[in-house]
Amino acid sequence: MTVPQWALLGFAVWTVLLLFATIGFYRWARILTGRTQISEWQADVPQGSEWYRRAMRAHMNCVENLPVFAAIVFCVTAAGASGKLLDALSVFVLGGRIAQTIIHISVRQTNTAAALRFAFFLIQALSMLAMAVLCAIAALK
Repeated sequence: MTVPQWALLGFAVWTVLLLFATIGFYRWARILTGRTQISEWQADVPQGSEWYRRAMRAHMNCVENLPVFAAIVFCVTAAGASGKLLDALSVFVLGGRIAQTIIHISVRQTNTAAALRFAFFLIQALSMLAMAVLCAIAALK
């Protein structure tokens, strides 16, 4: 597998682990200790602590961005594009995603925390755009 494909796999695994370690743990801890019923959890109703709601949003951020990254990696693979820059950019996407998620769920949300989260999102977005441009250039050769 290529580095971008490994980064995509890492992104997918991170998304699933985040679900289990935050949302799943929070819900099942409350269900198994009798503090809530399994039927009480509703996707469209704000529930739980502030931390839980941030974990829900962090997970959704992963879910929203995973298909975009997957499409870019698919096209990179299909075009046969490769190189150290593509590899580095794909690692920046994964690293930025992990850093953004950790800040989102582990730090009280101040202006500084929000700015850091945005900085890591921007790293991901610019890296994905650069990967798409490199892919298009490779495909046109």
